[in-house]
Amino acid sequence: MNELCEMIKKQTDANFLNLITAIKTYDRNAQVCGTPAWRFVYHTIHSADKWFFNPYIYDEPEFHEEGMDNPYAPCSTEFSDEQLLDYLDRVRRKTADYLGSLTDDRLGEYPENCDMTRLELILMQFRHISTHIGMLNGLTTEKTGKFPVYVTPYSLDRLKNGWFDP
Repeated sequence: MNELCEMIKKQTDANFLNLITAIKTYDRNAQVCGTPAWRFVYHTIHSADKWFFNPYIYDEPEFHEEGMDNPYAPCSTEFSDEQLLDYLDRVRRKTADYLGSLTDDRLGEYPENCDMTRLELILMQFRHISTHIGMLNGLTTEKTGKFPVYVTPYSLDRLKNGWFDP
């Protein structure tokens, strides 16, 4: 049985739901050190797309512009929240498929040409995604006085009451 992979899969999906909530509630143009918040959303999704699996064997998405994963780099493209949510949905499905294909004993393996184990890559993305969710939710709370709902695999029903904590 793959108990560890199942736990990781549940926690990862909850993390992606929390990112969806952050996107649904944030001010996309709020400035973070002179950069609009939506750039950090793209950065977060792109990092999950690349670093969750193997950052050394990766094909950029067709819409990616060189350097756009760095929120501070100039970028000629602006993505709508709908486009960001579509990209997130693609990454969420890709990640679920990947985690569903793993076994617990493979978590300690190093992907091809990678100097980190699968588990290290997964844990790095948990930290990275959660950091940016916290940043976005802090901006939202400061602006609205309300805190976006935050779920765990055991509290998904909290989303039925809307995007904000009561």
